[in-house]
Amino acid sequence: MPKARPKQPLPDPSDERRIQPIELHQEMQRSYLEYAMSVIVGRALPDARDGLKPVQRRILFAMHELGLTPDRPYRKCARVVGDVLGKYHPHGDQAVYDALVRLVQTFASRNPLLDGHGNFGSVDDDPPAAMRYTETRLAPIANEAMLDEIGSDTVDFANNFDGSQQEPTVLPAQLPFLLLNGCTGIAVGMATNIPPHNLGEVVDALIALVRKPELSDEKLLELVPGPDFPTGGEVLTGSGLRDTYLYGRGSIPMRGVAHIEEIQPGKGRHKRGAVVITELPYQLSKAGWIEKLAEQVNDGKINGIADIRDESDREGMRVVVELRRDANPEKVLADLQRRTALQSNYGAILLALVHGKPIQLSLRQLLQEFLDYRELTIIRRTKHALKRAEDRLEVVEGLITALNALQRVIEMITAAPDASSAKASLQVHLDINERQADAVLAMPLRRLTGLEQESLRKEADDLLQERARLRHLLDERPALLDTMVAEFKALKKRFATPRRTRLVEGGDELVAQRTAAQRPNTELLRQRAFEGLPSDGRLVIQADGQVKVVGPQLLGRLHLDEPAPLGDNPSPARLILPISSRPALLAFTDAGRVALLRWEFAGQNPGTLEKFLPEGMSGERVVQLLPLPKEAEGKSVGLLSSDGRFKRLPLADFQDLSGRATSVLKLKEGVNLKRVVLCQEGADLVVGSSIGRLLRLEVNEENLPVMGRNAQGPVLLRLLTGEEICFGAILNEQKELFLASENGICHKIDVATYRKNSRGQIGSMATGLSLGSKLVFGSEFVSGLLCIEFKDGRSIRIDMASHTQQATCDLKDSKTIFVHPTLGNGEE
Repeated sequence: MPKARPKQPLPDPSDERRIQPIELHQEMQRSYLEYAMSVIVGRALPDARDGLKPVQRRILFAMHELGLTPDRPYRKCARVVGDVLGKYHPHGDQAVYDALVRLVQTFASRNPLLDGHGNFGSVDDDPPAAMRYTETRLAPIANEAMLDEIGSDTVDFANNFDGSQQEPTVLPAQLPFLLLNGCTGIAVGMATNIPPHNLGEVVDALIALVRKPELSDEKLLELVPGPDFPTGGEVLTGSGLRDTYLYGRGSIPMRGVAHIEEIQPGKGRHKRGAVVITELPYQLSKAGWIEKLAEQVNDGKINGIADIRDESDREGMRVVVELRRDANPEKVLADLQRRTALQSNYGAILLALVHGKPIQLSLRQLLQEFLDYRELTIIRRTKHALKRAEDRLEVVEGLITALNALQRVIEMITAAPDASSAKASLQVHLDINERQADAVLAMPLRRLTGLEQESLRKEADDLLQERARLRHLLDERPALLDTMVAEFKALKKRFATPRRTRLVEGGDELVAQRTAAQRPNTELLRQRAFEGLPSDGRLVIQADGQVKVVGPQLLGRLHLDEPAPLGDNPSPARLILPISSRPALLAFTDAGRVALLRWEFAGQNPGTLEKFLPEGMSGERVVQLLPLPKEAEGKSVGLLSSDGRFKRLPLADFQDLSGRATSVLKLKEGVNLKRVVLCQEGADLVVGSSIGRLLRLEVNEENLPVMGRNAQGPVLLRLLTGEEICFGAILNEQKELFLASENGICHKIDVATYRKNSRGQIGSMATGLSLGSKLVFGSEFVSGLLCIEFKDGRSIRIDMASHTQQATCDLKDSKTIFVHPTLGNGEE
């Protein structure tokens, strides 16, 4: 019996050399970045040089190695897929077959690179037959303009996935197939969507750029006026097409081709009008479009249609939309274009890999990248041909030298004891090198005939001329460019076809019509509502949440900006602002979210605050309204939460808010937003609690740093048991504070006598509070009204200047307390 192998010891998990601590977020970032780059470079995006994705390049190269040229019989697609999987592309067979099918489909590619035999799908979105039933071979354009020079050392090769084979990193394309066939790909965080173009137009643009590199954009766009889709249709020229070609991204309006004709429905029936569609927009499924049109007709969204028939055959597409006798054909056609995909936009993104990096390119850059690559391949092809010519010339010159001294050669060979001695003798006596000596020894006897000797001398002359021509191409760039242009012209003559997609003016008009027909967005509606308001109107927001726009006469009769005794008065006004300045109001809720108040709609339809806020804020209580200043220099917004935390956000974060609610404060469960203050750098902030504890500190980056939206903010005031946050206020220049306690005592204190604190300190006790009295309100002292609304609906408005140190009324049942300034800028 064979001796048993000793068991290898298992690795010790505690071995520090095998285990390395790695931060989870760092590993996630690295792994995701590697995955993203793998998808971008190795799967989804095409190369700007040959216009192919890796799987397409591998399919073409595998078929080239199999010898599936256009003059050979078709070969089963399963054989091609198997070769691609086994040699170059170790992924799913269905993914490879899907890529192969797209290279065959005449309705997907303007110049298909493969020639198929069998069912490869249809414009009706029918799936192709299984790969065991279909057959394929290289199309002439792929064989001649993509793979013809691959054996001339024009491109670099690299190891395949297991190192057993060599595959090209790029194919020696002689035409910019990225533009000719287009490309669609979705990577990680980016996508490409390049429309196909006409070969003749693209070649003309290439030749123009070679002859005149500084060619103007206008001339270039004349040479390549627009895409040329394999399914035909119409492209509406305009700014969308121009943006695509000049900047690499744009929206290209396109539509199908339809006409109106009269048809005979049947024997004995009257003729009817019909809309006949003969071409559909690119990448639109005919069967899917008919199905969706039928749904819209059944739902009553499109009227006047009696029947829909697909009469397409081998001759071409024909979809007949039969109309009712009372229908207007022009109106139905307009409805089809407006309400269905018969007229749609192609979102073009000219994104491709340049030196392994994804870059969005303009039309000029795409053409220039290909020209640079084509020049490089011609140089490499020429160097390869020059080396072969020089090697052959060297051999031929050696043979001619031997023929000129034929008798001596025969004597040297017959006198030599072996082949190596004969070779050495030839090298010494004829002054030839080792390669030439080997050629002389291997020369057959038929070369000794006169005709063969003459052919050798003629071959030497031809090789000398060829070497001179090739060296001239390498030394003189204009000659090389002339060769490139001549090859472009030959390919154009061989493969160019007439344009299929018609170019129609009116793209910009179409976009304008569609924009006008769409439902206006919120900003546009707000603008229209504001324009309908009276210029002398006032925006009034009351304590009960009512928002209305009133004239100055009505406002004067309400006396909302005057003191009023306790009673059934109109709800006090939180804000009274002139609408002529169109103030921007921020509404903050207790959940830490903010939105722009759309008060402009209150002119025609007044209502509560919730009516003018986004639906996402329903159920949340608005704790404060903050007018947004015009100038943001040195200003920020401070948020005070019920757990004593305070966070500052830059005011610029609030100046471009959209119509949606935005979260600006991350709150724990049971914690809510208490107060919002407008902070000025260097000003004093005072935060007070229910027991009368005050914390005064300067607004600066050290005490109150500016933070991000999702932060909770640092703890400003550490609360004791039973203590609650009462208020937060930015002091004015007089540094006076107005306080109101639960027993109704209102008084003013001078905060300048209180020392400044740091974050988290105990602070100082407010003077003037009765023992055991609970502080319920605090604000900077201004010339204005103290407005108090009670739970039973009564209210009172008190002049702050004349009622300090005086008892007003019991505030235990108060619902809302705020200050309405009479001479300020409208801020609370």
